[in-house]
Amino acid sequence: MDKFETDRREKLQRIEQLGQDPWGHRIDHHQPIAQVRDLCPEDDQKGPAVRVAGRIMSRRNMGRARFIDLQDQTGKVQLFVGRKQVDETTWELADCFDLGDWIAVDGTVGRTRTGEVTVFSEQLHFMGKSLLPPPEKFHGLVDVETRQRDRHLDLIHTPGVLDTFLKRTRIVHSIRQTLADTGYVEVETPTLHVHAGGAAARPFVTHHNALDLDLVLRIALELHLKRLLVGGIERVYEIGRVFRNEGIDARHNPEFTMLEAYQAYGDYESMMDLTEQLVIRAIDSIGATSSLPWMDQTIDLKPPWPRKTYSELFQQHTGIAMEDSEKVAKTAAKYGIETSHKHPDVIVNQVFEEAVESQLEGPVFVKDYPASLCPLTKRKQGCPEIAERFELYIAGMEVANAYTELNDPVLQEELFHTQLDGLPEDESMARMDDDFVRALKHGMPPAGGLGIGIDRLVMLLTNRQNLRDVIFFPLLRPEK
Repeated sequence: MDKFETDRREKLQRIEQLGQDPWGHRIDHHQPIAQVRDLCPEDDQKGPAVRVAGRIMSRRNMGRARFIDLQDQTGKVQLFVGRKQVDETTWELADCFDLGDWIAVDGTVGRTRTGEVTVFSEQLHFMGKSLLPPPEKFHGLVDVETRQRDRHLDLIHTPGVLDTFLKRTRIVHSIRQTLADTGYVEVETPTLHVHAGGAAARPFVTHHNALDLDLVLRIALELHLKRLLVGGIERVYEIGRVFRNEGIDARHNPEFTMLEAYQAYGDYESMMDLTEQLVIRAIDSIGATSSLPWMDQTIDLKPPWPRKTYSELFQQHTGIAMEDSEKVAKTAAKYGIETSHKHPDVIVNQVFEEAVESQLEGPVFVKDYPASLCPLTKRKQGCPEIAERFELYIAGMEVANAYTELNDPVLQEELFHTQLDGLPEDESMARMDDDFVRALKHGMPPAGGLGIGIDRLVMLLTNRQNLRDVIFFPLLRPEK
């Protein structure tokens, strides 16, 4: 135990001797600090009685006065504790305060001679003792991994972090509210699956001891939600965690949050309309406008957003037609893409990922993908080589993915039997799921389906460049 913790433990004993519980108790009717600041008179008149609670962020001893900066999740306010204004016990209690302690204060709100909004303390309540000191004042939490590992300290001491995460909660609430307003039903589906389905990704494998059964953590929400369409829930969605046993970088985390929504009698155009509505209302929920800062640029998200085909964007950014296999192969070689034993559409898509995606400043709906890449998607009428699928790109990043859902069980079964060339079996979404096909045989209405990566959407709307900056607890290697 170091000296700092020893000193704080001694103060903890002094707090107990003063008749206070250093771990606090229930208090009622405390007001958010932001609200208290609004109650402060503009002049030097005495304001109303208030009660605030929060964490001590700084303190200054000035003879017979103590000045404390108190913070809650809505803001900061200065406290004044005067020797003449409080009783002996309260004065002694104030000398036991350390940075990081939780306290509550009864007093009146007003202004000091310098005009600072201040709560003039009359009674102090101890809410919780901090036994460890905060990060060093001038350097703080500068190491990125430390910030992510000790998110509790990051929220307290790194400017803007708490605000970002509070915005995340408002964005998610807005999405739920928008879907509820348009008739969608929220459900919960299993996290443990016998087969990984609904996406192309490598799953995490686990084992159920009682059933002696290998299971996987879900990589998508899709197949169970479609079963509910079969069951008669015409508008259904889930916001849930999905797990993909893949790499980690600025835009990928093995565990992330996904929205998937399905609308009977809709199609991928319906999902474009819904996506615009969800994003615009999410922007409103955080008090922003449709012109959002993103790094050193501004993104204009005012709808309607352009809707361009995969084929025209491929030609625009590569200078070749995606049907020209010879030229596609040469372009692939320039990007170091291996082409042997791969389906031509897989090669086209890998070139698209390398040459086109980063150029899509957006927002833009990229629609009409090669059908062989989309085994769960309905084919375009009169054009069976094209699937009615879109991906939404903003700032070169995929944010949403949607289909006109395939509801033909015969074709679906055929596609589940057909593995894409060049795609390892453990990464392919085109595998047999007998239970799902059996459900489809009972009849699923035509439908549009949408998936939105919540973490990426929050990144964009809060101008954060790394997915880990919007996930409370991203996956990290254990500390040695």
